[in-house]
Amino acid sequence: MKLLSFLVLLLISQVLTAQVDTNALQRTYYRAAHLSDVDSVKYYADSISHIYPNGGNADANIMFLRLYGWYYENKGDFTNALNFYYRALDSARRHGRIGRQTELMADLAAVYTSDMKQPQKAKEIYKEGVRLNTQLGDAHSLIVSYANLGAIYNNLHLYDSALFFLKEGLRIGKPLEEKGKESLYEIYNNMGNSYYFLKQYDESIRWFRINYNTDLNSQAPDHLANLWLDALNMADSYTQKAAYDSAGKYGGLALQLAKQQDSRSKQSDSYQILAALAQHRGDYKKAWEYQRDWYTLDTALVNAETYKSIAELEQKYEARKKENEKLLLQAALDQQLFHNRIMLIMAIFLLLIAIAAAVLFVTKRNANRQLQATNEHIVRQNERLSELNYEKNSLISIVSHDLSTPFASISMWQQLLQNEQDNLSLSQRKALDRIGQATRYGESLIRHILDVEKAQTNQHKVQLENVDLRIFTENVIDNFEPAAAKKDIQLHLDCPNKAIYFLSDRQLLGRMLENLLSNAIKYTATGKNVWISVSEEKDAISIKIRDEGVGIPPDELPHLFAKYSKISSRPTAGESSTGLGLAIVKRICEELNGQISCESSPGDGSVFTVILKK
Repeated sequence: MKLLSFLVLLLISQVLTAQVDTNALQRTYYRAAHLSDVDSVKYYADSISHIYPNGGNADANIMFLRLYGWYYENKGDFTNALNFYYRALDSARRHGRIGRQTELMADLAAVYTSDMKQPQKAKEIYKEGVRLNTQLGDAHSLIVSYANLGAIYNNLHLYDSALFFLKEGLRIGKPLEEKGKESLYEIYNNMGNSYYFLKQYDESIRWFRINYNTDLNSQAPDHLANLWLDALNMADSYTQKAAYDSAGKYGGLALQLAKQQDSRSKQSDSYQILAALAQHRGDYKKAWEYQRDWYTLDTALVNAETYKSIAELEQKYEARKKENEKLLLQAALDQQLFHNRIMLIMAIFLLLIAIAAAVLFVTKRNANRQLQATNEHIVRQNERLSELNYEKNSLISIVSHDLSTPFASISMWQQLLQNEQDNLSLSQRKALDRIGQATRYGESLIRHILDVEKAQTNQHKVQLENVDLRIFTENVIDNFEPAAAKKDIQLHLDCPNKAIYFLSDRQLLGRMLENLLSNAIKYTATGKNVWISVSEEKDAISIKIRDEGVGIPPDELPHLFAKYSKISSRPTAGESSTGLGLAIVKRICEELNGQISCESSPGDGSVFTVILKK
């Protein structure tokens, strides 16, 4: 932060002079663009926009608008990102900055391709970028644009058009590559993909092999990742060509490289290719083993009926638990009534001590029998609850393991069929897509089920580290800015300017704050405020989250942190609630040696206070 402040002061001192130092502004702009801290990028953008208000400097105006676009894109707010990119592009056009236009078109196309999933829109932007780069004479940017256009046309299944643009990029880039001034990795890779989709596997292997031979001898930081992709592409092409020995060689190499990089996603893709190879060979046992290894890297799938069964079992378990608590309470009340009755008898019949003693003996004997019977009943209920809990855990195990096999098979064969979809009719393709949608829907359901189950058990091993609470809380708040913005809710942080270091588990602390902040936003109406304050006391840390929400009735506060508790207050925008959030928060707070409390009344909002001992 000290270095960042110094750079900002340097920028301000330079641009406030009568003669603007354009080179210094340019250096500052590129320095901000390469920062890894997204909030620091916004800090630079704010600084430049304040120094040059109302578009007083064309270059500065384009710079800070593009920085805002980067900031919102990295925050996942693509609507705002596109807005700022288009504003910057309009400014660049009005002032004739062609180089800036090509940069901004690359930003826009990237958002439409990767984030918005609109390849048609990205295609038009890349084509305009080709025109401008040709006018500008920027060979490198022109090669990148042709490579991106090839990838877009492949995505749109227009493979001949993809090859046209890729060959143009190859024509321009080959002389530069021979001089060591340009890398054509993306051109070669996309050409290999085009020929693969056209089922010209000898050609696809030829282009993939060029990259493979280059990466095999490369010392670049990302050469292992590129080499894995080259091997995987060659294994896939050799499989389709029915050259199974070569396919096995490169498939095995791809798996070895994926394990060397400790990448679960790369291992999953490698197992998928090896399963397809074994299936082409007719070795269905090996195909099944690869499929099983591939599936262990992915989340288990179950259908909606399994989810309902688990939910019903959870409800039965909770009902039994509540019944047992009522029995214990009733036993305590019976004991209290019994003692009161004895005291009354002794006061009335003090002179008849002999008779009173006999009555006391008989009454106590009966009461002991009754208490013994009640205790035996409670023991039986506890045993039954243990059985139900065991059954529940067994069912969870079945869901997460045994029942996953059919869905894994469905997913594997669906993907194998997708590789052959060119041979299927339109109705068969639609059916195949629906199978894929159903499996993904089942996957989302089982993830929810397993998340709920994990939330009830203390399986996380606490890992303590020194956490800067100010920066940590700012990051948590930033993650909720989009959700708050949708309801026009303002998030405020009240924290001392100095750093507050606290020894805690970062994962558990973050989960606790996220649950509390999520609830505050859910139960606060549009246009209101939520405050988060962090303070340091003598031997503890205090975190308060206050909202202007609907509030909680006083009679519901004692049960607020009970698992699956339901309160009469409802989220203001129809958001869902499992009833687990505050129970999880209480459990995490206890694990971190802390306490949590709530003050609330209907219509006046709520204040949740967490006290964590140092």
